[in-house]
Amino acid sequence: MGGFARRRSKLINSSQLLYQEYSDVVLNKEIQSQQRLDSLGEVTGPASPRQPRRTLVSSESYLQRLSVASSGSLWQEIPVVRNSTVLLSMTHEDQKLQEAKFELIVSEASYLRSLHVAVDHFQLSAPLRATLSNQEYQWLFSRLQDVREVSTTFLSDLEENFENNIFTFQVCDVVLNHAPNFRRVYLPYVTNQTYQERTFQGLLDSNSSFREVLEKLESDPVCQRLSLKSFLILPFQRITRLKLLLQNILKRTQPGSSEEAEATKAHHALEELIRDCNNNVQRMRRTEELIYLSQKIEFECKVSHPLISQSRWLVKSGELTALEFSLSPGLRRKLNTRPVHLHLFNDCLLLSRPREGSRFLVFDHAPFSSIRGEKCEMKLHGPHKNLFRLFLLHNAQGTQAEFLFSTETQSEKLRWISALAMPREELDLLECYGE
Repeated sequence: MGGFARRRSKLINSSQLLYQEYSDVVLNKEIQSQQRLDSLGEVTGPASPRQPRRTLVSSESYLQRLSVASSGSLWQEIPVVRNSTVLLSMTHEDQKLQEAKFELIVSEASYLRSLHVAVDHFQLSAPLRATLSNQEYQWLFSRLQDVREVSTTFLSDLEENFENNIFTFQVCDVVLNHAPNFRRVYLPYVTNQTYQERTFQGLLDSNSSFREVLEKLESDPVCQRLSLKSFLILPFQRITRLKLLLQNILKRTQPGSSEEAEATKAHHALEELIRDCNNNVQRMRRTEELIYLSQKIEFECKVSHPLISQSRWLVKSGELTALEFSLSPGLRRKLNTRPVHLHLFNDCLLLSRPREGSRFLVFDHAPFSSIRGEKCEMKLHGPHKNLFRLFLLHNAQGTQAEFLFSTETQSEKLRWISALAMPREELDLLECYGE
């Protein structure tokens, strides 16, 4: 906590709200705040062509508890600002820009206060630590203290800028300067989320000592009876919220100004970080899914590559009914059926025989480029409907193969045909996480 030691935050000392409560208040009061600000009207200057805009400024009742002055609420209600003539020379839009920047600082103070509780009350709790193995402790709290360290120095620099020029303070340049630090700690913290969630749930399910200690910690007023889980998810919620706050600032800057350029760079830096976090989480979960499948799958046919690959993910899987015709001794066609499980990945398809214990025996496979799915208009008597054909142009034996499948419903058939034909491109999961 080197940054925190060099300069104690005034906002931290005046803040009573944890970030979880802060976020709830912001969401609940946002519309009321917008109506309040809009009722002030323009003081001078033309309206921005990019308006109307929805602001993220929050209500008096909660900012009053977070302001640098005990009697202040919004930036313009801080005594130094309120008693100055500077406000008279500012347009309504200029004032709202300063409020948006002030909101970023105040919300960071609330966030850091929650991080202090997360680390000091939960992570550093000796009774809780005694219930965990070294690996469980690592997966549950990995990099949390590093996240707090970065937030501490970030808030310190924000407040220093604010106090140096309370009327025209900047925040986007500070965000941009700290972007490398955000990436250094948030990327590994969020990537660990899969292990963190699984470890936490496993401890709740099987570790009674952990549950007992945790219940006692969560009932303590210091954490305002909020759950440990609500603290553990704060870092990714915060960088998502920070991007939205920067977006709100960017919308209120003058087009072509240096401030707009700085806000754009800061917003892009956070946007890129969130995208990378989402991609890492998605990649980790896909790998976990492949590891689980690899323990359930056996091959009776030759395979030239391992199932687990960082570039592979499961698109769709399910059990279908395969239909086959054979000639009976009386030269009559006989319909035979058998269950076949399909595992469709982005780059290949596995065909398996279901076995006991949710296991699978793969009898054929093909690269995605060599599979085709087509509707089948064949009409059969009996329960077998919703037919489609599957063609493997180059299967495990290097030959062509054809299968006729039946599904339970028409919609399931169409989904399979669509999945077998769709291009394999990554989805944009930028907004996957939020508050």
